[in-house]
Amino acid sequence: MPICGINCLARPGYQAHTAPMQSAPNKAQTLSQVKLPIPLWEFVGLVACLLALNALAIDSMLPALDEIAGAYGLLGTNEQQKVIFAYILGFGAPQLVFGPISDRLGRITLLKLCLLGYVIAAFACMSTGSFSMLLVTRFIQGIFAAGVRVIGVSIVRDLMAGRAMAKVMSLIMTVFMIVPIIAPMIGQGVLLIASWEWTFGILGIGGLATLIWVHFRLPETLPAERRKRESAWRTVAAYSRVIKVRETFGYMLASGIIFGSLFAFIGASEQIFTEVFDKESTFVFYFAGVAGLLAVANFTNSRVVERFGMRRISHGALFAFIALSLLNLALAQSGAGFWTFYVLFSLTFACFGLIGANFSAIAMEAQGDNAGTASAAYGFSTTTLAGFLGWLVAREFNGSIQPIMVGFACLGALSLLVVTVTEKGRLFERRKGRKTAPSK
Repeated sequence: MPICGINCLARPGYQAHTAPMQSAPNKAQTLSQVKLPIPLWEFVGLVACLLALNALAIDSMLPALDEIAGAYGLLGTNEQQKVIFAYILGFGAPQLVFGPISDRLGRITLLKLCLLGYVIAAFACMSTGSFSMLLVTRFIQGIFAAGVRVIGVSIVRDLMAGRAMAKVMSLIMTVFMIVPIIAPMIGQGVLLIASWEWTFGILGIGGLATLIWVHFRLPETLPAERRKRESAWRTVAAYSRVIKVRETFGYMLASGIIFGSLFAFIGASEQIFTEVFDKESTFVFYFAGVAGLLAVANFTNSRVVERFGMRRISHGALFAFIALSLLNLALAQSGAGFWTFYVLFSLTFACFGLIGANFSAIAMEAQGDNAGTASAAYGFSTTTLAGFLGWLVAREFNGSIQPIMVGFACLGALSLLVVTVTEKGRLFERRKGRKTAPSK
């Protein structure tokens, strides 16, 4: 049955590469005009799985950190957190390399190699003989996951742009958010029936299943005539074009700042629920509730973005994020209990569902065939910058929620300042698509 008004069911024997797209998609096209090589539901699910491998590699580890610390004699320290941050460190900068390579060589072959590397590294984590080697293999896994993430977003941009891309990205993020909801539960479930090593094993199984899906169902989305044949200097110039486009650079920076809150939550979530509110036995369920409301917000965005526009929704959500953070801080200081905190905290995180996909689409819509490079730069910002800012906030945890909420409000305000400067003070305006950045 057609989804969102698109009759995109694949014909028997259909091969997208027999009729490659000759030019970049028009930003003015609607979603009903987008032609996909596979049904929309399958395309959304597949890209969501590509992006979700990264979330799975982080969130499923959370319940196992104490057991990992015990296995390597690290109890009483914070060293086990490095299992998360080693992966994030590997995930950041390599995106700057994978983007241009995929623009030059195409998407699918490189995507398969990255998925294979992710799988091998995941299984290697199960047999490391020391904590140092575990961190090395996690770092390597992060590198390959970086390629999967960059190419996944680039594939979407290969096929659509503008509000159509924003709508599809919202659908993708809605499906993607299922993983943060269930990943800690998966990790906890694994610990009930197997050793902590199998929290890495499930990453290998998930990566392998996705690799098989890509191999049999997803054709190349960047045909040869649209690929770049550029030297290293041209690659530097491509990144220069990303920086020179005001909307791309501004929203890339604003995303990196606001997503620092997400990393701060991941870093301190278990401490908040267990040490502040004594919810150790039910931590994974409360974590799932936060992620679930975020998924609902992403889906809501996909239904309304074409009507109201990316800027109106995301700018309003950014103001709401700041206001809710300050309200939660004020009520916490006045002695409010757990449920007041939890409701406001969940609503605060729901704002990400109205910010993330729209900021990404605004940043990417002017990049055209430079999408791989732009996606890499965007991913670098929302990982490396966000990870660093999130660490700065999370490390201030002192047994109360006050430092975290102050950090949220500050990051939200700084992101809003960047957006205001980028838009020259004209917030909430509906805009026509910006002219695509030139390829030379």
